[in-house]
Amino acid sequence: MSNRVRFSTARQVFEAFPTVAADIETEPTDEPPLDFARKLARRRFEAVVYIAYLLPRREAIWWGCQCVRAVGGAKADDALSAAEAWVRDPNETTRRAALDIGWTRNARIASTWLALAAGQSGGSITPEDAHPVAPPPQATAVDVKAAVILAIAQAPPQGQSAWLSACVEAGIRFADGGDAKVQPPSAVSKSGFA
Repeated sequence: MSNRVRFSTARQVFEAFPTVAADIETEPTDEPPLDFARKLARRRFEAVVYIAYLLPRREAIWWGCQCVRAVGGAKADDALSAAEAWVRDPNETTRRAALDIGWTRNARIASTWLALAAGQSGGSITPEDAHPVAPPPQATAVDVKAAVILAIAQAPPQGQSAWLSACVEAGIRFADGGDAKVQPPSAVSKSGFA
């Protein structure tokens, strides 16, 4: 099993995406990226941000989809389905479909951000008949972290911390070459109550 990390140090993540420093107060180090992620696991929101930047775009979106599905009780809407379709078949048609859905949906819904993440993974973010404009390099990571954090924030308050830990654990495991499946916290029932 090989890991999915494309950086050799945590500092390289911060150098590749200077915007990450706005969300992570912990200073980057020259330690391996997954060691840094494990250290951030104690600062869970920072870990979510870091994992979204650490993973390649397609993998970050898949991890985000797994988190949103798990926290939301596996409900899928057209935005989540569009993001998953792009992950399964990352071509211009599925990317553009996800982008179109993402631009038209409610920004207070986590899956909207996943559609935007897929839509801003490359190509142009302007309408097809307009002058092409590339998305900013950090767009996918920013959208994925927004989706994961928003999904957790919309969970019942007593289960949020456990869901946050579960998503971080899944992200680190996925970055390390394992699966991205988010294990429901044992203390949180289907209703979200302990």
